[in-house]
Amino acid sequence: MTLHALDWSHLPPRCAYSGAYVAVRKTYGLTSQTRRAAFSAAVNIVEGSARRSTKEFRRFLDISLSSLSEVGYALRFAYEAGILTEEGWPGLSDLQSRARFLTWQLYRALGR
Repeated sequence: MTLHALDWSHLPPRCAYSGAYVAVRKTYGLTSQTRRAAFSAAVNIVEGSARRSTKEFRRFLDISLSSLSEVGYALRFAYEAGILTEEGWPGLSDLQSRARFLTWQLYRALGR
């Protein structure tokens, strides 16, 4: 499995531009925070892959996992608070879960 086969690039734009999530912009500032966390997750993977050692790469993957957890919490909070619509929740939640799963699998694979 290559780094390019693991596609995290869809999460930040979906969090930022999902029509179902637009209402968040007007309440609690969650859109901006969620967008930053999703972007951070992807950027940390890219930056970590450019490092010289597996240990450093794993450190960046760990940071990415934390950012993806933050995205998951923000999405759940928005959904439970009624900010994220019933239609928008499943797709965004599934996308976050998949990105986190793939990142975790890469983290584990590099630890062997």
